[in-house]
Amino acid sequence: MDCLGQALGTFLAEIGRGMCRSTYSRAIYAIRFKSNINALKDALNGLIEVQNKVNKDLKILEIKGKSLHVQLRRWLRDVEEIVSEANSMQERRVSCAPSLKCRLSEKLVVILEKVKRLEKQGVELLDIVSVEGKSELVEKILGPSIPDQTTVSVMLAKVLSCLKSDNVQKIGVWGMGGVGKTTLVRELNNKLWKEATTQPFGMVIWATVSKEFEVGRVQKQIADRLEMEIKLGEDEEKLARRIHGRLEKVSSFLLILDDVWKPIDLDQLGIPQTDGHNCSKIVLTSRFLEVCQSIKTDIDFRVDCLCEEEAWELFCQNAGEVTRSDRVRPIAKKVSRECGGLPLAIITVGMAMRGKKMVKLWKHALKELRSSVPYVKSIEEKIYQPLKLSYDLLEPKMKSCLLFCALFPEDYSIAIAELVRYWIAEGFIDETQNHGYLMNQGITLVENLKDSCLLEEGARDDTVKMHDVVRDFAIWVMSSSQDDSHSLVMSGIGLYEFPLEKFLPSIRRVSLMNNKLKKLPDQVVECVELSALLLQGNFHLEALPARFLLSFPALRILNLSGTRIISLPLSLRELHELRSLILRDCYYLEEVPSLEGLTKIQVLDLCATRIRELPIGLETLNSLRLLDLSRTHHLESIPAGIIQHLSSLEVLDMTLSHFHWGVQGQTQEGQATLEDIACLRRLSVLSIRVVCVPPLSPEYNSWIEKLKKFQLFIGPTANSLPSRHDKRRVTISSLNVSEAFIGWLLVNTTSLVMNHCWGLNEMLENLVIDSTSSFNVLRSLTVDSFGGSIRPAGGCVAHLDLLPNLEELHLRRVNLETISELVGHLGLRFQTLKHLEVSRCSRLKCLLSLGNLICFLPNLQEIHVSFCEKLQELFDYSPGEFSASTEPLVPALRIIKLTNLPRLNRLCSQKGSWGSLEHVEVIRCNLLKNLPISSSNAHKVKEVRGERHWWNNLSWDDNTTRETLQPRFVPADGNILTGSL
Repeated sequence: MDCLGQALGTFLAEIGRGMCRSTYSRAIYAIRFKSNINALKDALNGLIEVQNKVNKDLKILEIKGKSLHVQLRRWLRDVEEIVSEANSMQERRVSCAPSLKCRLSEKLVVILEKVKRLEKQGVELLDIVSVEGKSELVEKILGPSIPDQTTVSVMLAKVLSCLKSDNVQKIGVWGMGGVGKTTLVRELNNKLWKEATTQPFGMVIWATVSKEFEVGRVQKQIADRLEMEIKLGEDEEKLARRIHGRLEKVSSFLLILDDVWKPIDLDQLGIPQTDGHNCSKIVLTSRFLEVCQSIKTDIDFRVDCLCEEEAWELFCQNAGEVTRSDRVRPIAKKVSRECGGLPLAIITVGMAMRGKKMVKLWKHALKELRSSVPYVKSIEEKIYQPLKLSYDLLEPKMKSCLLFCALFPEDYSIAIAELVRYWIAEGFIDETQNHGYLMNQGITLVENLKDSCLLEEGARDDTVKMHDVVRDFAIWVMSSSQDDSHSLVMSGIGLYEFPLEKFLPSIRRVSLMNNKLKKLPDQVVECVELSALLLQGNFHLEALPARFLLSFPALRILNLSGTRIISLPLSLRELHELRSLILRDCYYLEEVPSLEGLTKIQVLDLCATRIRELPIGLETLNSLRLLDLSRTHHLESIPAGIIQHLSSLEVLDMTLSHFHWGVQGQTQEGQATLEDIACLRRLSVLSIRVVCVPPLSPEYNSWIEKLKKFQLFIGPTANSLPSRHDKRRVTISSLNVSEAFIGWLLVNTTSLVMNHCWGLNEMLENLVIDSTSSFNVLRSLTVDSFGGSIRPAGGCVAHLDLLPNLEELHLRRVNLETISELVGHLGLRFQTLKHLEVSRCSRLKCLLSLGNLICFLPNLQEIHVSFCEKLQELFDYSPGEFSASTEPLVPALRIIKLTNLPRLNRLCSQKGSWGSLEHVEVIRCNLLKNLPISSSNAHKVKEVRGERHWWNNLSWDDNTTRETLQPRFVPADGNILTGSL
């Protein structure tokens, strides 16, 4: 029994110890349950990160046609299973009883070990894939990076922003050679490379196209990037299909095509269409806007040259420490400026001068740069040769047009019309067409040169200029060639002495314009091929020697504008090839010799000369197309029958000339009349003064109707400021118009100006009675200095709106209490009115009374009212009438300027905000306490200008409006605006 008891005791003791161990283990698992959950979460995050990398690498391998490894597929399947199981386990632990946590914790440990094992396997598999040739989603492109420059950084940010937009699939980056287009897109590519894990594209592909475009060569770059094997003997079409198929597997790709010179067919390369249905994008760089547009780009960015400050910083980086020297720095800055902000030029010249401490070397470099000479070989190779590539692509005609632009001084803004006339005179444009057609053709050529970045916008409207480096290149081409482009260019350099030694027999064009020449050689110079001689802007030049002029029998263009010459030599008539004689602003020129024999001349410009009569022989100029007699303040006589012989004349400009054309029967016998002009069958542009309103006649009506552009200044002092609609303008001044009927003129007139006329009421009455229809063409009406009330004597009221398309109305010194007086009688509705200006109308109390005829002004954009001392409000509603329209009063009004209106106390009798207001100016209108601005439209206002005391006394509906506008308030001094308008 003792043995049995002892054995039983031992057995029970062992059971007890086992139970204790089991209880202990369960307790441990239960205690570690929470930490195991957290450890599993961390391990899963690591595993999923590896899983994503594997998936991305497998996607690239699939794109490139690599076979997928069995281990990778099995690994991914195991990962999906364990992740699913782990997620399920984590969900169960939320609702499980405490008694089950021990068992669940044990399973968590097992899963945790599997997760860690799979993560380790995944890392090993990634290494295997890397060894087998996995490439990155974005490959870094080697090359210089963009320095810290605001201009370029802003451009890069814009391109990146467009890449993120769903509305932009194709982006063009264009600009002149050497401006930094490739550097910009390389920086774009490398920024995506740095952000490889977050950038949005499944593949970024870079291909350089270059000038000599070959489909196969570009396809090979794309195929290499996709690690596609190019099969022996495979043609471009088959390879395009394979590239297309491979790229279609990519969720989104970015294709960067650098240095594209000609329009390319993306289908020919095998590029799938990028449209709104996928996220793929294309970026291309080119020197030509037309090339960008050929692939239907959604947006185009022009890369411009650097500003002076950034250009200097880049120059210093390349020229080195020597630019810090006090002796070198001033000259170095001038050298830097000669590079015109072109990065390629800045870098090339900077490197050429790097380390050079001698001031003489810097002065020599500056002199050579200013003379357009490539003083070191690198300038010719790195700057002029790239530009020559662009130049060589131009058609011969465009090459000649471009080189002609270099005859003008540096930074000179060339009037496009003047430039095109030169091109016509030189024969670059077919001269057989009419003047209007040729001008349009010339403007097209200008735009093409601008789109090729060889010309750029000038400082004024309708002008162009050449970038300094492009001009230097053009001069280099002209000075080094021996063909018909060989030219001597010494314009705008302060020249005092005539450079006789530089006049070589081979020279075709000479530009000595804008210098300080005092005299020309009185001898024959051997330049029998010279076609253009530009001497304008030499103010001290007083004479044109006869023998000197005989040197140029082939001369087509002679420009002596802005010189002090008093007369021209008789030898002028020997220039039988002359097409263009320009004597504009020769203020001292009183005599022009006989022009008989100049049968090929097309342009004769005598603007602002002192001539009193037309040159002898003018009537023999059968080829003359343009005659400019504007500002001939001393021209007294034009004999009858002279002008009518100019059978080719298309443009006659006599703006501000002293001579007034008469009407037959009302002019001194022997003097020219409008009947002479009516004989000019090819005339299309006319600007003249006329003594009186021409009577209605079929003959007059016929030739006025044919003109494309005209300005008729009728009356002894007819003159007016230009408006926006002066294509066909009639100005009537200082005349009694009571018996005049101008309806036949208004049918073809876009702008009518009435200055200091009397009998206006009777004229309007005749207009209303005799007009059977509206004057649809008229866009602008100006009435100035009419003292009487505009109220036709017979009380006639038009049944129709006589001016249904009126866009501008200017009233100055008119005796009105409200514009409604004019509105009612002419039936005006102002539905198209955009610009309203009223000034010095002393009786005006209300600008416009609204009612049934006019409820709102839908297109009005600007209001200018000044010096109307009785004006109390702008708009009110007629008694008993209310606006029947729910439309805002002035929904399009952007600008309102109010000046010297001492009684103005409100803008409109109906309160409300004018939702499109952007600019408000109020000067000396102290009673005006409210503006039509509220919190709903205050954010649109860009500027409020006025005196401080007026601003401080304004009332607002809420503080938010004032707080929004406060930063946009610009103080103005009312004392500066007391002058007359």
